[in-house]
Amino acid sequence: MKGEGTLPVWIGAFLSFCRVEKGLADHTISAYGFDLKDLAAFCASLKIDVCPTPEQLSQYLDGLYSQGLSSRSIARKQAALRNFYRFLLKEGKIGEQPITLMRAPRTWQTLPKYLNSQQIDALLAAPLPEKPNGIRDRAMLELLYSSGLRVSELCAVRLSDLNLDFGIVRVVGKGSKQRMIPVGGKAQAAVREYLSSGRSKLLKGRASGALFVTARGGPMTRQGFWKLIVNYGKRVGIFHGLTPHVLRHSFATHLLEGGADLRSVQTMLGHSDIATTQIYTHVLRSRLRSTVDEHHPRR
Repeated sequence: MKGEGTLPVWIGAFLSFCRVEKGLADHTISAYGFDLKDLAAFCASLKIDVCPTPEQLSQYLDGLYSQGLSSRSIARKQAALRNFYRFLLKEGKIGEQPITLMRAPRTWQTLPKYLNSQQIDALLAAPLPEKPNGIRDRAMLELLYSSGLRVSELCAVRLSDLNLDFGIVRVVGKGSKQRMIPVGGKAQAAVREYLSSGRSKLLKGRASGALFVTARGGPMTRQGFWKLIVNYGKRVGIFHGLTPHVLRHSFATHLLEGGADLRSVQTMLGHSDIATTQIYTHVLRSRLRSTVDEHHPRR
């Protein structure tokens, strides 16, 4: 190792670099911190200062498998390690990248979970319109499904980001990239109702630039909205695996079912690489099957 410093110190420096220099989202930085905290505990047990050997890192990853973690989770942790040691190498604190030659665990691609139109209708109708928080929750669900936002993007929307006259919302996605997304008519109506009769009752005279607020006057959090959507799902009989991201998957899936092209969906989802959007090609394949069945002369 070159230079001074302990592993926790350099983990802190790396997370600051991710926040300030790279502009990564808060939840991404939190995930890096969680993964690197595990590494720090492992290194402390072996009295390693900063840079384990490839053999020691292999031992660390073998331990993750023995804990029953999935290949996807281990691949994420390995990506955190790779980025962390790349940062140390760039800073001149280590002489070589210890994880370069390690092979990532094989991950199996799973089809995204999504809701059908009947489930979507039931979920969007679940919040009670008699209460301000119900009006807010309906507006959040409608906007989430209408525009395919990530939950972090939804909770970060400010009043100044929304233009209901033009039917668009501006969001800041991963890597601090901005994009403008259309807002559907039903979502516009739900948000207008929330702005006219729900938001002011929640704020009770307090000021806030956030679009969606809680009864305490602060912005809605990812964790808070996650709990809300799970509870609404149980109310309408959706008990397993319902998360805000399922509505994002549903948005993309239903667009493709309706005939949207993959590039347009990529743009609205904010994917930098179309390969990420291609997880939804199961929809295109099923539509191709129905097209052949309907139109082929020898079907």
